[in-house]
Amino acid sequence: MIRMEERKTLLDIRRLSKQFPIRSKHLFGKTQTLYAVDDVTLRIYEGETLGIIGESGCGKSTLGRMVVGLHQPTSGEIFYDGDKVDTQQKRGYDKIRKSVQMVFQDPYSSLDPRTTCGDLVAEPLIIHGLCPDRKEREKRVASLLEEVGLSAQHIYRYPHEFSGGQRQRINVARALALNPRLIVCDEPVSALDVSIQAQVLNLLNRLQREYNLSYMFISHDLSVIKHISDRIAIMYLGRVVELCSAEEIYKHPLHPYTQALLSAIPPSSPFEKKERITLKGDVPSPIGKRAECPLAKRCPHCTERCRKETPQLRECEKGHFVACFQAEG
Repeated sequence: MIRMEERKTLLDIRRLSKQFPIRSKHLFGKTQTLYAVDDVTLRIYEGETLGIIGESGCGKSTLGRMVVGLHQPTSGEIFYDGDKVDTQQKRGYDKIRKSVQMVFQDPYSSLDPRTTCGDLVAEPLIIHGLCPDRKEREKRVASLLEEVGLSAQHIYRYPHEFSGGQRQRINVARALALNPRLIVCDEPVSALDVSIQAQVLNLLNRLQREYNLSYMFISHDLSVIKHISDRIAIMYLGRVVELCSAEEIYKHPLHPYTQALLSAIPPSSPFEKKERITLKGDVPSPIGKRAECPLAKRCPHCTERCRKETPQLRECEKGHFVACFQAEG
């Protein structure tokens, strides 16, 4: 078995940040800055699934949108397959547009309700000038639909005629149309029933094995992330606070936020005793720059150093990265 660090790096994110200016009438026209993503560094290896997990508003979806070019980073660098992506230009993502695709959270709102299933799947082929012959394109569309568990009889149906799970399969087929190497999945199963979630997750796993796909899988569901991920990055208030293998992070979490997050998972048995770790206080506002640990005001292990410095993501154990002074020892 090839170790993760020996695999080829497909996506290299270096110190990526995204800030949004905010104006309020209560501030007399003054502008404040919202730090949605703050100094994130990550790697995605070829053929792996990197899970990104965190509570609502932690910046995980903004991070995924910057990877595909829907948001322009404020600072930082993105390297794809060794080549630097010009993130400061609108057309800077053109070189990776076909290789990096995205599957969105809401399967219905991401589909044009006035367009048939067949035309939706054919659209990326037409835009990028692939399969110019109509008959060849129709065969390609039928093949893609079969690949995701649909059939040729669905080609002429509209999005409102499908179930939620079928709509998400259409989105997966659209993403596959350009033969990508990386797919950013932004909570692709959160809007689906539990039984349908399992079907879509199994589909993604099968496609990964067949096409050697890499996934950036964004979710807030701990069980979903554990099922599909090779490595997991925990985000809090725009920063990555812990990163390691999926197995290790559930067995041996080092960051106080990760420990509290995992303690919220219900026990597998009613007889199992499990200590619940509660973080007191509310999540701080992401508005304004902070010169302290993001968890300082809620952490039970907070020290004076935590209130004055922001801990950086460091390797505390083999392959286990944590942004916490206590974990550093």
